[in-house]
Amino acid sequence: MTRERATSLYDLMDSAYDSQPIRDFSIALGHVPIIDVNPRANQALKAEREAEAKRRRILNFKLPEELRYNERSGSERVNGRAKDDYGASTIRVRGHAKVYCHLMFGILAMAAERILRLIT
Repeated sequence: MTRERATSLYDLMDSAYDSQPIRDFSIALGHVPIIDVNPRANQALKAEREAEAKRRRILNFKLPEELRYNERSGSERVNGRAKDDYGASTIRVRGHAKVYCHLMFGILAMAAERILRLIT
């Protein structure tokens, strides 16, 4: 058998990672950095970004980067719920199999909750 390796094509990051060295490193790896821009104290940049976002909303236009970034936020919500509501932040067992079982019970409970919401 041959061993195939999955590679990531995009690096999805929030505005805390908005720096040129991080972008350059991502590009050097052959990835496409999708990093939310942090205008920091630049008021002109902040105003221009808000105006551009307003124009795109009027046209109902979404950039491909926005759509990919939204995929990240969906997974972040699931991770957050697993940590906050389903015990993933307070695992008190040892061993790979036990930790995996603990996390999967949380995922199972989360899936059951979503199914019940669809039914009702």
